[in-house]
Amino acid sequence: MPIPANSKPINRFSMREEVYNTLLDWIMEGELRPGEKILDKDLAEKMGVSRTPVREALRRLEDKELVESSANRWTRVAEISIDEAEKTYPILWTMEELAVAQAIENLTGTDFKRMEEINNTLDKALDDGDPVVASRADAQFHDVYIERSNNHFLISIIQDLKVRYRRVEVTYFEGSACAKDSVAEHRLILEALRSGDLIRIQSMIRSNWQSSLSRLKSIQPKTNLDNLATISIHP
Repeated sequence: MPIPANSKPINRFSMREEVYNTLLDWIMEGELRPGEKILDKDLAEKMGVSRTPVREALRRLEDKELVESSANRWTRVAEISIDEAEKTYPILWTMEELAVAQAIENLTGTDFKRMEEINNTLDKALDDGDPVVASRADAQFHDVYIERSNNHFLISIIQDLKVRYRRVEVTYFEGSACAKDSVAEHRLILEALRSGDLIRIQSMIRSNWQSSLSRLKSIQPKTNLDNLATISIHP
């Protein structure tokens, strides 16, 4: 089992959460691939911890259906399919529409400037072929208005679901000309936000998610899961 080269020893003060969050990030960003076998002993040695927090983290990830195991035989990263996106994207765009309705009175010029800067980062990351930066920037763009909803219940639900959508996209997307469509769609969302027209804003958000789903479905049949580059071009 290959261990990501950029791993670092875990701070024992917050060991359990750090181990869990590290493994979660590796799965979300495609460093641990769908179907890849996981050995708790190797992970523990690399992180500089005992096997106990690693096993606890793997159980938590299994509860989220991100890891699967067969008793006394193997543990591996759960396989995924386009069905996940088809089921989760409609939920996500509906919740984002609710979030932006609650956020619209709280958004400021500073927020809009930050979203523009993040989208520029996404654009550059796609040009550079940097999948990790692109994926993070993509999520951060949407996070600005989600967080400005000031509804921690809604924020928590959305973020939990986005764990699943990010790994779908990281797995299925390779460098593609249609990646730039996401940047253009973000610009339309930002333009609508500045106008303050809620109906238009929600329409742009929904269209962005629907377009992303269409891109996934058009690319997915052509991919080979064993050879994919880990690049994401979400909404």
